Amino acid sequence: MPHILVDYDEALQESFDRRGFARELHKLAAETVDGITVESCKTRFRRVDEAVIAHDEPGHALIHVEFAILPGRGTPTKSALSRAVLDLVRRHTASATAVAVHASVDIRDLSEAYAMHVAPARDR
Repeated sequence: MPHILVDYDEALQESFDRRGFARELHKLAAETVDGITVESCKTRFRRVDEAVIAHDEPGHALIHVEFAILPGRGTPTKSALSRAVLDLVRRHTASATAVAVHASVDIRDLSEAYAMHVAPARDR
């Protein structure tokens, strides 16, 4: 926890440094929300090969970040995280000047049935 999913438009493939973004995102999450550590963050990236935005005119791209965190954080904490993540997204997509970037963030609670396990690495 948290589980972070980033959907990004194929048009951002070359200009969006995903690993650099994830490293900064993990640090930001740990600084913004009590109980989150960099070590607990897990980010997956999913390239969107096709998206239709508005009237399907060329020159648009999307990026959406979804945070799933343990329940118990209030709206002010979630809103602060959302705004901070959106600012980070904007910085990391600023070089994509050939397209209008539609960026969004959503913070949601994991269900109470959420469970996880980390199997430690074993020596070979």
